[in-house]
Amino acid sequence: MAEIPPVPTFRDVLAARRRISAYVPRTPLHHYAALSKLLGYEVRLKHENHHALGAFKVRGGINLLSQLSEEERSRGLVTASSGNHGQSIAYACSVFGAKAVICLPEGANPLKVESMGNLGAEVVFHGSEFDVAKAHAERLAQEEGYLFVHPANEPRLVAGVATASLEIIEDFPEVDVILVPLGGGSGASGACIVAKAMAPDVKVIAVQSAQAPAGYLSWRERRIVESPMRTRAEGLATATAYELTQSILWELLDDFILVSDDEIDDAIRVLLEKAHTLAEGAGAAATAGAIKLADQLQGMRVAVIVSGGNITPSQLRGLLGD
Repeated sequence: MAEIPPVPTFRDVLAARRRISAYVPRTPLHHYAALSKLLGYEVRLKHENHHALGAFKVRGGINLLSQLSEEERSRGLVTASSGNHGQSIAYACSVFGAKAVICLPEGANPLKVESMGNLGAEVVFHGSEFDVAKAHAERLAQEEGYLFVHPANEPRLVAGVATASLEIIEDFPEVDVILVPLGGGSGASGACIVAKAMAPDVKVIAVQSAQAPAGYLSWRERRIVESPMRTRAEGLATATAYELTQSILWELLDDFILVSDDEIDDAIRVLLEKAHTLAEGAGAAATAGAIKLADQLQGMRVAVIVSGGNITPSQLRGLLGD
């Protein structure tokens, strides 16, 4: 196992909130009567899809860049992404005046790719899967001297995205359960740090695609596991788990479930119909979990993180039909 970076603390999350507040607005937590009626329990949606970039990752990028030295920023940053993390780093680099190089798998979400370019990032396509693109980003860092930003093994990213869960518990102190999607694990591990510090009785449940289960298998087996990755939800499309986020999940996560890509597609349609909410695949994964666990969650008050809304028109047409 690779060396694990320092685990961020709740104090780090509070400091992150102060750093990002000038750049990242608080997102709403809404109740939708139709959705709660469908599920049979009280549910509220945390609208991370309402960020200007359409996803929660923007919190982490700003928190990271705000703490880098001038020398580190002057080197330029390189990272790998399936889309939303890349947008986050591109945006933060544009704010703080640093070069951003984003390595992406071929066939990445074109909306996210366009956004990164509009933010001034250099976009590099390499390989057909995220983990191949990540390896290329690491090579570029060695060859060109860029500062490599790991998309999950980076405490400042985790602390930044954890501010979303901080807002949930402040706005919904009666919450019993927080459902959060899991790709690399920054959102889920951040939710665990916040919940166990603020309200230890709140259960955090991670939700991952059964077509990309490396995170789930790693959590269950308490070791880093690689697994075949075939999911359509690009924000969940990792073939391995990561040491920092898994170390937090092993200690603090209450439960972890898998949902199929078809269940995620159903959740996208449910969010549109019952909550007037546009979500991408990863953004709807926690809702898919809320539907799957409906019988177990009866009588509870549940917050569901809608982590992103960057679904393409063609993806949406395919879900809704012509």
